[in-house]
Amino acid sequence: MSKSRSPSPVESRKKHSKNKRAKDRDHHSSRHRSRSRDSDRRRRRSHERSSKYRRTRSPSEEKIDMFGRALSKRSALEEKKRKEDEELRSAIERQRMIQKKEVEERVIEERAAKRVEELVEKRVKEELEKRKDEIEKEVMRRVEEMKKLLEKQMVEELERQKEAEIVARQKKEVI
Repeated sequence: MSKSRSPSPVESRKKHSKNKRAKDRDHHSSRHRSRSRDSDRRRRRSHERSSKYRRTRSPSEEKIDMFGRALSKRSALEEKKRKEDEELRSAIERQRMIQKKEVEERVIEERAAKRVEELVEKRVKEELEKRKDEIEKEVMRRVEEMKKLLEKQMVEELERQKEAEIVARQKKEVI
């Protein structure tokens, strides 16, 4: 058999103030009262009596769930264990969601990096295509400069060798 909770003091004050107003109204308009109104008032009074009876019980005697059912000590322990299990499950679920989000973020970052790399490569190719003639001309110019420099160095080296040979011949002739 289920037992309901007793109303809060605020609720009981509200009921009393409504009943007082209803009584005042009934005194002023007693001539215009109908039978259905009387039966409503009787029902309210019987409900008030039953709620008064419920309020006399001590809340420490029994625990009552949110639906007004009595809970035994054993079910309170079960409820505590159930809450702990539920908290553990929700913590695991939160952790799983965090990890899932981190993996998704990593995948997004990798995709973005790959996309940037592809775009850079594409842009470099386009620039190379646009400037291909300029680049070839610049490369050829530098090659020609290097050739001239090498030729100059080789000519200078050959001249030094010739001079060295001439000096060596002159020494031989002197001896």
